[in-house]
Amino acid sequence: MSWKNDVRVVVGLDFGTTYSGFAYCHTASANQEICTNTEWEEITGHYKTNTVLQYDEKFDKVEGWGKPAFAKRAERKTKAQDEPRSVGLFKLHLGKLQDDLKPKIPVEYKKAITDYLREISKSIKIKIHKHWPDVNFYKNVLLVISVPAEYSKKEMAIMRECAFKAGLIGEENTEYLQFTTEPEAAAIYCMKKCLEEYSLNSTGTTFMIVDCGGGTVDLTTRKLEGENQLGEVTERAGDYCGSSFIDEAFLEYLGKIVGNSTIDMLRDKKSKSLQYMVQHFCRKAKFPFTGKDKDFCYELDVLDTIKVLRKCVKGEIKEMMEKNDWLIKIDFENIKSMFDPIIERIIKMIEIQLNNCRDECSIMFLVGGFGQSEYLKNRIEEEFKDRIKTIVVPKDPVAAVVRGATLYGLSLYDKFEEKVPFVLKNRRLNFSYGIKVLMDFKKDDPPNLRTPDGYIEKFHCIAKRGSVIDIDKEIPVHNLCPINEFQTSATFYIYFTKEYDPEYCDGMELLGTLKIDLSDRGSNRRVSFALSFGQMELIATARNETNGQNYHAIFKIKEDSEENEKF
Repeated sequence: MSWKNDVRVVVGLDFGTTYSGFAYCHTASANQEICTNTEWEEITGHYKTNTVLQYDEKFDKVEGWGKPAFAKRAERKTKAQDEPRSVGLFKLHLGKLQDDLKPKIPVEYKKAITDYLREISKSIKIKIHKHWPDVNFYKNVLLVISVPAEYSKKEMAIMRECAFKAGLIGEENTEYLQFTTEPEAAAIYCMKKCLEEYSLNSTGTTFMIVDCGGGTVDLTTRKLEGENQLGEVTERAGDYCGSSFIDEAFLEYLGKIVGNSTIDMLRDKKSKSLQYMVQHFCRKAKFPFTGKDKDFCYELDVLDTIKVLRKCVKGEIKEMMEKNDWLIKIDFENIKSMFDPIIERIIKMIEIQLNNCRDECSIMFLVGGFGQSEYLKNRIEEEFKDRIKTIVVPKDPVAAVVRGATLYGLSLYDKFEEKVPFVLKNRRLNFSYGIKVLMDFKKDDPPNLRTPDGYIEKFHCIAKRGSVIDIDKEIPVHNLCPINEFQTSATFYIYFTKEYDPEYCDGMELLGTLKIDLSDRGSNRRVSFALSFGQMELIATARNETNGQNYHAIFKIKEDSEENEKF
C-alpha cells in the first residue's frame, strides 16, 4: 500500500459517449476542494467537451478533437476537397450494444478510444503541472475513470489497455488507475453535496440516481449506512437509451425525406457537416423541447446549416426540396416521437428499480447531460409522483459524475490515511462469478459436454448475482485438488454470467485465468481459491496448501486465453 502514500493529486475522468470532462483535487487542499476543468481548445466555460476526433484522410493522424473537431461549418473551404474526417460515438463499440445499433466508424474502436484519451491526457497533464509543477504524473496522481453500470470486468480491462497506450498511466496494471461506475460516482457526489439540502443526510435514507448520458442511462439505488458510508439496495442497471439515440432518430427521420443513402453518404464523406447539423438540431430542438408547447416546431434551413446536402440529392427529392426552398420543418408530434421510445425505456428501468427496492425511496436525482431535459423530468414526475416524494436535478448535473469520481478517488486515499470512513460499504453483484471445475460425469449431464477422459466441466458458483458483498471481503473455496498426482500446474478459469443458478460454463463469458504451480508431488495436494470484490475490479487468489505458495490473478482478454490443465 506504499504507493497510496505517494498520492498527491486525484483526477476524476468522465469519458462519455458524446461529451467528456475531468476534475481534480490535491489531497492536501483545504476541505478537499474539487476543481472541474472548464478550459478546452477554442472554448471555455464548459464542464465538458465533445467526444469527437478529427482525422486526416488516412484516418491515421489526429488533427483535432473535442468541440473544434466539428463545431464550425465545414463548407467554408478555400478549395474543393473532402472535408477532414470526424469520428464520434466510438465509445458505443465498447459494451454489449447490438451490432446493428453500433454506429459505423472508419477506424478500429480501440484506436479511437486510445487517440481520444491521449488528447484529453495532454489537457490533464498541462492542468496538473500548471498548479503543481513538481508532481510526477505517474507516481503522484491517482486517476479514477467512471464507466457505465453494465460494463463487465472485460470492458474495464479494455479501458485500462487504452489508457496505458494513451499515456494516462505509466504501467498497464498500475493501481494508480481505479474505476467506479457512473451512477456510483453520481451517488457519492449527491451524498456529499445534495442530501443535506433536502434534510435527508441521515442514516437510513434511500435515494436513487438516474444518470442520463449520451449513450447510456445508468441507475443505482443507495442507502446511507452511516457517516459517509453507502450501501447498495438493488442491482445497478444500465441500458443504451441515452440522448444520442434521439439524434439517430432525427437522422432516421431526415432519411425518409432526403433518402437513407444520402444520410449514409454524409456519414462517410461529409461527417463534419453531418455532425454540425446534428448539433444544430440539439440546440434548437432537443435541448429546449418540453413536451408542453403543441406549436413547437424545428426548422432546418439546409442552405444555412448543411449546404452540402443540396449537392447530394437528385431527381424528385431535389425538386421537392427546391419547392420547399430547402427548408425542412419538423412538428411537435414528430419531435415527440423521437423522444418517447427512449424515455419509455428509462421509465421502465426506474419502475424495475423501485419494484426491487424494499425501502421507500426518499429522493431521486437526475444527473448527466440528458438529465437536464425538461421533457424527461416531466415524464418521470408524471409517472412516479406517487412513489417518490422528491425528484430533482441537482446543481451542475453535467459535472456530477466527474466530481463524484474525484470524491471516490479521495475516499480511497482517505481510507489508507485513516482520515474518514470509506465511502462504499458493500456492493450488490450484477453477475454471478465462479470457476470451471472437473467432476465425474453423471447420466443426467449433457452428453455433448463430456470430456474425452470421462469428466464434465461444471460451473462452481462463488458469488451469486444479487448478493450483497462487502468491499474487499474474500470469498474462499476450499478442498480443491488436482486431477492426478502427476499434474504439475493448474489453471483456474473464472467465468461470469447474468444467470442466478447456472450449472455449466457453456455459453458463459470468460473473465480471466489464474495459473498456479503444482510441481510438488503427491495425490493429496490441496489448493484454496478465493475471489474478492474491490471497488470496481475483481481479485482472484489461489494458495497451494502443501507448500504455502500464493498466486494472484492477472486477467487476460478472452481471445488470449488458452486451454491448459484445469481443476
